[in-house]
Amino acid sequence: MSKLSGSKLSGQAFWFCLSLLAHILVVQNTVFATETAPTLQIAEAENAIAKTEPTDTPTPAVSVIASPQTSKNDLTAASNPAIETAESANAESTPISNIPAPASVIFSELQQSPIPETLPEKNYRSESQPSSEPPDATSMSQVTSVSQLSDVKPTDWAFQALQSLVERYGCIAGYPDGTYRGNRALTRYEFAAGLNACLDQVTKLIGSSTANFVTKEDLAVLQRLQAEFATELASLRGRVDALEARTSELEANQFSTTTKLNAETILAVGDTFGNGAVGEDKTNTNFGYRVRLNFDTSFTGADRLRTRLQARNSARYDRTTGTPMTRTNFDGDSGSQIILDKLSYQFTTGRTTVEIGAKGLTSDDVAPLINPYFDSAAQGAVSRFGAFNPAIYNTPGETGIAINHLLSAKLNLTLSYLANTAADPTAGNGLFDGSYGAMAQLTYSPSSELDLALSYVHSYSRKEDVDLSLGTGSNNANQPFNQSATRGNHFGVEGSWRASPRFAISGWVGYVNAQQLSDGDAKADIWNGGVTFAFPDLFGEGNVGGIIVGVPPKVTRNDIKDNKDRATSIHVEALYRIQVSDFISVTPGVYVITNTDHNKDNGTTWVGVLRTSFNF
Repeated sequence: MSKLSGSKLSGQAFWFCLSLLAHILVVQNTVFATETAPTLQIAEAENAIAKTEPTDTPTPAVSVIASPQTSKNDLTAASNPAIETAESANAESTPISNIPAPASVIFSELQQSPIPETLPEKNYRSESQPSSEPPDATSMSQVTSVSQLSDVKPTDWAFQALQSLVERYGCIAGYPDGTYRGNRALTRYEFAAGLNACLDQVTKLIGSSTANFVTKEDLAVLQRLQAEFATELASLRGRVDALEARTSELEANQFSTTTKLNAETILAVGDTFGNGAVGEDKTNTNFGYRVRLNFDTSFTGADRLRTRLQARNSARYDRTTGTPMTRTNFDGDSGSQIILDKLSYQFTTGRTTVEIGAKGLTSDDVAPLINPYFDSAAQGAVSRFGAFNPAIYNTPGETGIAINHLLSAKLNLTLSYLANTAADPTAGNGLFDGSYGAMAQLTYSPSSELDLALSYVHSYSRKEDVDLSLGTGSNNANQPFNQSATRGNHFGVEGSWRASPRFAISGWVGYVNAQQLSDGDAKADIWNGGVTFAFPDLFGEGNVGGIIVGVPPKVTRNDIKDNKDRATSIHVEALYRIQVSDFISVTPGVYVITNTDHNKDNGTTWVGVLRTSFNF
């Protein structure tokens, strides 16, 4: 009884510390920062023309703002002296990123409509990560003298013309780095927009006391240019009017002003072969699915309330093969019922991200997983073991709090407390009396190519609710003392290195020191490890080839002799994700397990899967 009370008090203390920290952050967080993607600005004296043309180009596993067609101007006119902001319509989508960001993804998730699970719900961002904004999308700045343009020389053939436009009419702008980039080509539409801004400026001068500032020769040149580009000017104005009308229609008919919907659907055909842990193969070829609908609501632009609905009916092969080692990364059977799968609220204040989950907030959601190509159920490994370190990220709990704090641009600290049956007030359940997992992880990202992590989880599994590895490894590794109450100290080391755009290697080692808390005081050691090899853009842009090799969780020592694993299973997996489009991928995969369930008396088990994923 004292051991159980100690675990309960430990959980309460950890939860209290995290709750206190979160409360302080909420009090301090009176203003949330928001970010907007810069667009190239062309200002006019009366009406700002938004030179924006929506594109159909989708975004990476995170949503980005569609690049305007004319965002690559080198000649951009601006009114004098103030620059009016041009508004642009932004198209958002959720395709697949082929080269994942570093382990840091928590902060960036608040800026987007979350991604398909290619890089799923990972909540961490390194400040050192370079911006993906193209340099030409940088906002222009007004200049008052041609001498402010460092790349314009008095010997340039157009120097006098630029000097006149800048100093007499004030309708030329340069880049923030002090350059003009006059050698770049521009379209007739771009020139028409610049001309239009200068014409408006001249019109203002004519109507003011400085009308004599404009000469007859200037007016003649401008009239000739206006006549020559009359068609383009009319077309530009018409396109802006059409864009405004389209934007108004979208605003009037949008689903919600604060909520975005994104979805993921997995369809899979699979089967197992071999003698496995139950002798003769008992699995028939099957066809299953999983559907998720995420409703992401933001109230400030720097927060996210996620409500996820899910329905699935996908075979669990552990029920036919007799071992958790055969489970897929997306299996589960809810009888095709639509259920609330996740409900959580996340916000950022300063360098800290806090997420509070009422349901579905699991250990693989709260910290960087350090296996960027294979951690997703829809886009990554087809096996449950191949996704990430099961000693750390397959631990108890789905309700609680998670905090990620950037200690520096390269170092992130994760703290979380998650309980299994927090909503149940009966004995042996609740926030502190039931099964839980408390995590601490330090993630170091010295560059965009390298991520390293040290992880620790303290877990408690109450009697009749024991599953130390949540369906990976051997039966003994999940229940080393059968269904007796169990305490676990979990340690993990993870790393990932993107050696080149076409090759990445990741790996982990996990160790669990387990202790029996009821019906005895036995102890056990559980080890696992894995290495993954990723080949991005293999035989085609967007495709990914993968090989995963490892040892699933194995009981190497146990005071209960009958529950010690007597052999070693080797997990070998090969898969090839074919990116059919930005929203559809097809992944054939196969994995083989020797000495199934770490038992030398068992044969080899093969699992074949054909997975099709839709992300939109």
